Amino acid sequence: MIELTTSYLEEAIEDSRPFAASGNVNMNLPNFDETMKDRLGVSVITTDLECYSAGEHRQFVPMQSTSKVIGLMLALQDFGKERVFNAVGMEPMGDFFNSISQLESYDTTKPFNPMINAGAIAVSAMIKGQSPENRFNRYLEFLREITDNEKLDMSEDVYEAERANGSRNRALAYFMHSTGTLVTDVEEALDLYYRMNSVMMCCDDFARVGLFLARGGRSPRSNERLIPSNHLRTVKAIMMTSGMYNSSGHYAVEAGFPCKSGVSGSIIGAIPGRMGIGVVGPAIDEKGNSTAGGALIKKLAQDLGLNMFGENGGTG
Repeated sequence: MIELTTSYLEEAIEDSRPFAASGNVNMNLPNFDETMKDRLGVSVITTDLECYSAGEHRQFVPMQSTSKVIGLMLALQDFGKERVFNAVGMEPMGDFFNSISQLESYDTTKPFNPMINAGAIAVSAMIKGQSPENRFNRYLEFLREITDNEKLDMSEDVYEAERANGSRNRALAYFMHSTGTLVTDVEEALDLYYRMNSVMMCCDDFARVGLFLARGGRSPRSNERLIPSNHLRTVKAIMMTSGMYNSSGHYAVEAGFPCKSGVSGSIIGAIPGRMGIGVVGPAIDEKGNSTAGGALIKKLAQDLGLNMFGENGGTG
């Protein structure tokens, strides 16, 4: 097994960077263009709080779908597993993350899981607060706590772009409202969802979210458990089965630990009891996953023995 060092990560970055050629940058995001295509960064933080970084690890990108992990944790805290999963399922799906056909083509009208857009919108409606601003402030304060970064904030430009390009998400939300799946104000649920997606983070921040999951939901500041272990198990299981869109089964086999990606090229990885991983690689494939970042995640799993089901990972 290879030792985790900064020099190893630098080599892993260069081995994985060529995979960016097969992806495309999401031009709907402000300031995203072809100059970002080959960028790739990674941070790894162990449970001993040792941090290793390489590549463009200080490249800030909007959270996009990685925000769904945080939203799910807060909704579980506020309403519990039974109530949350009455509104949204916990099964993987084969359609794209923004599909509307699933909501009207199957036996149930609730979204398949919290990691697709419809499911995340339904989950965001279950985060408590007096107003969208108050609920977003709760989200942001929680995120700042678990990343130990008080500077995290929303990009107004990304937020406005989310609203301007949100026709599909708006259609998903209003369809769910028409079937009784979404019972709160539709525009308020959407507004919170857009705000959550628009928080800017770099590899270090994404890795600290992964570390929070890997350390049993404990605050890096106080070591206090912020999320009960039963909710944490639920979140990690949903990430494993649905976190990489409809490539989640592939990553469960090839990486073998809970991950969540976003169309900004971000990836959060959590290896329970060992480390958190944060990756940014803006070139994404047609399923919404970073091409170079995904190759890097699989290389780290192989070289460092991170696969929870493999010979060198977990209790395999």
